Amino acid sequence: MNDGTPPTVPREPTEEAISAAALERHRSWLSMLARLQIDGRFRQKFDPSDAVQQTMLEAVKSLPQFRGRTEPELAAWLRRILARVIAHQVRHHRDTQRRDVAREVSIEQALADSSDRLGNAALAAGTSPSQHALRHERELRLAEALARLPDDYREVIILRNLEGLSHEQVARRMQRNVGAVRMLWVRALARLREELAHAQ
Repeated sequence: MNDGTPPTVPREPTEEAISAAALERHRSWLSMLARLQIDGRFRQKFDPSDAVQQTMLEAVKSLPQFRGRTEPELAAWLRRILARVIAHQVRHHRDTQRRDVAREVSIEQALADSSDRLGNAALAAGTSPSQHALRHERELRLAEALARLPDDYREVIILRNLEGLSHEQVARRMQRNVGAVRMLWVRALARLREELAHAQ
């Protein structure tokens, strides 16, 4: 029955809303990259979550200048911002204000390498078929699934599968015996596969 009120027409999402959602969708992925890079090279200097938060803030501020049109272009752009943020924090902790472009490039390459390891781990975890166009999508899904795991499960997978440490090295880092770490790793991988299966 029509009461004279015009029907509500659903609005198409604006480009800004889509971009903001795309940025937020990359948060877990950025967190994983920052964790791999900072924990590996700059351990105990600063928290990866701080670097990710600063990266997100700078990305939102710089979004009008972003000219990419695809997810891989967005990922590469975010990775460059993250590299600059990490380089800045490293300079800050070393009490120098001089910008070192070579260091930023080195960090960006290290982040790209971390992204590759994340993609390879996604394949090993049994996600969708390996097509180049879906690689970044797999990385995002894996990062999101890892973020949902209990802390000790996430830690053992990161150390064993992404950082490539031996069971003995993982045991020392986690302050557990090797047998306990092996069992934890098996359970963590099973839980990760469940999370990935639910996400598909």
